[in-house]
Amino acid sequence: PVRLMAGVRRPKTAIPGTDMAGVVEAVGEGATDVAPGDEVFGETIAKDRQWTNGAAYAEYVTVPASHLRRTPESVSSTAAATVPTTGTIAFQTLIGGARLQPADRVLVNGAAGGVGSFAVQIAKAYGAHVTGVDSGDKLEAVRAIGADELIDYTTTDFTETGEQYDVILDVASVHPYSAISEALAPGGRYELVGHDHYGASGRVIGNLGHFFRTISSASIAQRGQERPAPIDTRPAMTVLAELLESGDLVPAVDRTYELADAVEAIEYLTTGEAKGRIALAVSETSDR
Repeated sequence: PVRLMAGVRRPKTAIPGTDMAGVVEAVGEGATDVAPGDEVFGETIAKDRQWTNGAAYAEYVTVPASHLRRTPESVSSTAAATVPTTGTIAFQTLIGGARLQPADRVLVNGAAGGVGSFAVQIAKAYGAHVTGVDSGDKLEAVRAIGADELIDYTTTDFTETGEQYDVILDVASVHPYSAISEALAPGGRYELVGHDHYGASGRVIGNLGHFFRTISSASIAQRGQERPAPIDTRPAMTVLAELLESGDLVPAVDRTYELADAVEAIEYLTTGEAKGRIALAVSETSDR
């Protein structure tokens, strides 16, 4: 399915990456919100961001001005570059899809990863009580970003503890909905982000079968619950910039690689060992 959208024989855009941050070099005539010298972050594309390369793995990129937000002075460009896509997914899922309320009990399954680490912090910023689920070696990192409770999935199955949650954000996606439903409070919301674990299943279609069954079961079980319209990317980015500036959102950057070492960076990412985000930096701006 990805090939049909990104290019059957080869990617439509050869250079990967959509998230970026840096210093504005020049602007077009219609750009009024940014100026040369501004430090900014954002996505190089807004539509089909999950399926199309955006040419961000480069020293220079062209970006629609409306996709950019100013990088807070207290945040490095390296950290800011890790925020746009995963931060937007976490925000849209929690605030738009789950309609998160203060004091909600939220469980994030896969709390140490990209979407998960931002989801924990966004939920805390909105006043929720957050339980983070991940492997034992990553739990201290999850605690450091504000999780109230921790569950090591290698020793404890959160669907069998008897605890119930108002919102379950499922990044890891390893349980059937029949098990997930046992951990949902009455009227609770289940939000599936889904993760294909870099093809670890070995199947041609990856985990699409599992995703389809899970989301179908969840949709049937939660029929009748109002589904608000998705939050547009641009307002979401504005909120993310505000959270970065206030310190409520602190990107956890596990490692930073030089741009020339992009292949090594992706290979490390696919091991599943990363505790947070991975960044690529051009040598001249790597200190930012």
